[in-house]
Amino acid sequence: MTPLGRKLAAEIEARGPIGVDRYMAECVAAYYAGRDPFGRGGDFTTAPEISQMFGEIIGLWMADLWDRAGRPARVNLVELGPGRGTLMADLLRAARALPAFAEAIRVHFVETSPALRAAQAQRVPSAAWHNDLADVPQGAPLLVIANEFFDALPIRQEARVDGEWQERRIGVSEDAFVFTPEGDAIREIAPARVDYARALAARIAAEGGAALLIDYGYEGPAEGDSLQALASHAAADPLAAPGEHDLTAHVDFTALAETARAAGVHVSPLALQGPFLVALGIEARAERLSRSLDPEARHAIAGAMRRLTLPQTMGSLFKVLAFTHKDWPEPAGFGT
Repeated sequence: MTPLGRKLAAEIEARGPIGVDRYMAECVAAYYAGRDPFGRGGDFTTAPEISQMFGEIIGLWMADLWDRAGRPARVNLVELGPGRGTLMADLLRAARALPAFAEAIRVHFVETSPALRAAQAQRVPSAAWHNDLADVPQGAPLLVIANEFFDALPIRQEARVDGEWQERRIGVSEDAFVFTPEGDAIREIAPARVDYARALAARIAAEGGAALLIDYGYEGPAEGDSLQALASHAAADPLAAPGEHDLTAHVDFTALAETARAAGVHVSPLALQGPFLVALGIEARAERLSRSLDPEARHAIAGAMRRLTLPQTMGSLFKVLAFTHKDWPEPAGFGT
């Protein structure tokens, strides 16, 4: 059993089963604290690691919105869960196409992992780091990107037993972690995600700006167990090796959208990642990058674009949602 597993098992032995949210939060914190899990040598690959086009497109999306919003003199550009800093480095390179935008932005990373902070500092040394969104300085509009951030925030689960919903918890049986009760149906709720969406929307409502949320998920409500673990780019048992696997769960975008509207911001229609990137010009960007390259390099760029946009890869699984201050213009890419 892992060190975290022994700690949680001792707690369960002393006090009884723990909630799925507590287990997930402990596992995610331990997992990210001392490792860089991205890329071929890690456990998974995110969109920014697949191609520079992803971050560049988001950078141009933000520059366009800032331009149409009247070019505020200063903007806090915030990334939640910035990974290695790859997305932000690509975003900032694209932002230089509009020098006034590049001059206006101040980069802030919301990141708690020491290992990832070190990787981010190599790519974006000008950033400021914070443990929470609340620590980001006030007094300027925010432009926020959250790519695969909400899926790692903890969820609670409920199991239906004899027609009644009960909290599904995690106990120990024969030196292994188990769910209790099992039930004949599972549903998920995510107070931590709702709270974060509320705080994010409240900042935008008060100070202006927008947030772009990209993640895998669904329009709720829905039933089903979406808690999952990844190890070496393959599915793993989420109850095995606590702290050694990345734990995530699908995002209920309806819950986030309703929360943001109640906080006083405009919420875009939910978009699929593929059509969103195509609407913003990823095909033209791929063609431009491919000029003067050899066939192998052109093939790699085309393959990356397909992986990001096609329905059978990431194009439909990943969804895109935007929160925008009510006085800011409609953001691009949502078909309106």
